[in-house]
Amino acid sequence: MTMTEQHRLGAWPRQGGTQFAVWSDKSVAIAIRWTDERAHCRGELQLDPDPSDPQLRVGFAHGVGASALYEVLLDGKPAVDPYARALPRGVHGLAEIVDKPKRGQHPKRRIELARGEVFYELHIGTFTPDGTFRSAAARLPELARLGVTVLELMPVAAFPGTRGWGYDGVALLAPLAAYGTVQELAELIDQAHGLGLSVILDVVYNHLGPDGNYLAGFSDSYFDSERDNPWGRAPAFDKQPFRRLIIDSARYWLEDVGFDGLRLDAVHELEPGGDPHVLQDLASVARSCSPPAFLVAEDDRNDPASLFAHGIDAVWSDDFHHTVHVLLTSERDGYYSGYQGDLAELARVIERIHLFDGQVFPPTGRPRGKPCEGLPRERFVYALQNHDQIGNRAFGERLHHLGDEQPVRALTLLWLLLPATPLLFMGQESGADEPFLYFTDHTGELGEAVTKGRAKEFGKFAAFGQGGAQALPDPQAEATFARCRLHQQSDPLKRQSFEFHQRALKLRREDPVLRRPTVVHAGVHGKALWVRSENAAGKRLLLLTSNEPVSCEAIADAAAAHARLLMSSGAASHDGLRFELPSNTCLVFALA
Repeated sequence: MTMTEQHRLGAWPRQGGTQFAVWSDKSVAIAIRWTDERAHCRGELQLDPDPSDPQLRVGFAHGVGASALYEVLLDGKPAVDPYARALPRGVHGLAEIVDKPKRGQHPKRRIELARGEVFYELHIGTFTPDGTFRSAAARLPELARLGVTVLELMPVAAFPGTRGWGYDGVALLAPLAAYGTVQELAELIDQAHGLGLSVILDVVYNHLGPDGNYLAGFSDSYFDSERDNPWGRAPAFDKQPFRRLIIDSARYWLEDVGFDGLRLDAVHELEPGGDPHVLQDLASVARSCSPPAFLVAEDDRNDPASLFAHGIDAVWSDDFHHTVHVLLTSERDGYYSGYQGDLAELARVIERIHLFDGQVFPPTGRPRGKPCEGLPRERFVYALQNHDQIGNRAFGERLHHLGDEQPVRALTLLWLLLPATPLLFMGQESGADEPFLYFTDHTGELGEAVTKGRAKEFGKFAAFGQGGAQALPDPQAEATFARCRLHQQSDPLKRQSFEFHQRALKLRREDPVLRRPTVVHAGVHGKALWVRSENAAGKRLLLLTSNEPVSCEAIADAAAAHARLLMSSGAASHDGLRFELPSNTCLVFALA
């Protein structure tokens, strides 16, 4: 099923009018009904079968251009075009014909992990009080000063309502109208490029949301009639219709809108992936971009080599986060039950990249993962916080809400100076007060079901179950969403937190060893964790103390007198050959 540029599915303005292309294998007659409110005119265009594929219907509407609204008529029944690129009235409303966004003056920035990228995940709707592409763009200089190099936008594909995380999107080429236009999104990306930042987009190709999905009206072959996944009927990746939809979506975001890469959500749910695997097709799209685009994947299988073989550039790695979380909070609920959260476990994660590389994972009782030996460490993304780990808590607490300042600060310094690629979550750098809660904007029975489901999920916990001391935030309430909006504050403590992160990222960026070590070892000495990194430029040592002060007369076989302190998360005293290391502190040394 080939597709020429002239017959890209959807509505594409051309000279003198708009070219429409719709694919369906279950409709006899397909038409476009359009209205141009500015010109006070409307009309209907019957689409004709394309000679190369009779299920592909095409037509040219003369005199119809950008800003006109349209809908697809399938045997006379209205439907929303799944290839719509603007839905100003929501996912059930008329689509808008839009021009390709005008690209800015700044070239795209290729993401190269070997030079030490730093990711920053943000949600457009809550990153600023206004929650728009334009207001987010205004804050980019601050992120550039912080030392971030790659912005990762949570999904922007249109979903029901005006607020949500974006993982229930149904229009895979149309940004949510509440955030702004696709042109404003392209301008945000261009401003980022002007500041030396890359921008990637989180995309969800393993399912569509439950409300506003019109694909079944066009074909029964978009979804697998015999297979479900956690979100409902599973997409049929071994068939052309759904595969073409996500490939065209990826190509649009990367080539037309200007993103530098994509973050692929839950790729373990892209199985069976067809032949060739759908990830390989997505990688081919990325490699065809100029410069080549970047793909990072979320996958809970801990089998990175198989993803790299498909062309994926990097993977999210949760073992580090989970170990640190249990170490700091002692929480052992859910998937945290698989982690001990002690220094020895943290040392193993750092040494081996993953904790589970073939052992039985206690929450499932099944083996999980494969070894990472020989794989570049920078291809693994480590986070102390991200949208999942914060937002899937009942009250959306950030890590610095759950632990004392000193140990959180120590773990932050350790994390930022490890060779894995770090990802910050918006507000983390300044110790934001705002939570990141789960919020939605569904209507009717679906909205009620979300509220009840959330209450049932956490009802077993006494703190907020029926009759509990705390009320569970209603994800459907607008107030829940409003609480998550970040507000810039001039609080000196928040500025100190920002500057601490800034100094750590500067050290990471400029130190010739920490930037890209060739050898990394980790272990526990007494009650301190040590991480030793080396390359031809020298040796560096990270020491993390726990709840008790530690005296180290020798630092990893090097005399203390020959060790130079580069940075510390707290105070440290030095007396001759003896360092007195305070509790809950991370120290960074250059070794002779």
